[in-house]
Amino acid sequence: MPHINLLPWREEAKELKQKQFIGMLALAAIIVIIIGLLISSYYSGRIDYQHKRNQYIRNEIAVLNTKIEEIKNLRAKRSELEQRMGLIADLQRNRNLGAQILDELVKVVPPGVYLTELEKRESKVSVKGKSESNNRLSNMMRQIENSWLLEAPILNSIVAAQVEPRILSDFRMSMDVKPVNETEANAAAKKGGAR
Repeated sequence: MPHINLLPWREEAKELKQKQFIGMLALAAIIVIIIGLLISSYYSGRIDYQHKRNQYIRNEIAVLNTKIEEIKNLRAKRSELEQRMGLIADLQRNRNLGAQILDELVKVVPPGVYLTELEKRESKVSVKGKSESNNRLSNMMRQIENSWLLEAPILNSIVAAQVEPRILSDFRMSMDVKPVNETEANAAAKKGGAR
């Protein structure tokens, strides 16, 4: 006689398949969660590493900023010292300028011209004096133009003497002192030409 299975095997097979499906679903969910946690921890580690790098860069930038500030201070001190050294060098070059001006005036003042007053302000020299003739004054102006130290003579005024006999005329003249570097170059050329 044929064997008849009266047990509800279809429901059991269906329940077994449903349990297997739920198990596979739970296993897939666990694997997805594990993979998600691994990815999250990987990126979290990368973010922490990047934060550490950023903090290191910030610290180094702060160190470099302090060094830059020190360099700026040193440059300011250096420019201040260079300015002081320049002033000292100018003073050193100009310390004999008064004597040089007087020496040069002796050379450019022709006979018949007498200086009564001399005044120097910055790079301007003003003189007052007496002259026997206007030709002698024009000769003096030409010699000033050829001078190594003086330049740009300007005759401000000539006044005939009010006392008889009118031999001497009063005059005022101003001239410039050449800049120090140009004066040194001219003096060197003058010395080189004298050899």
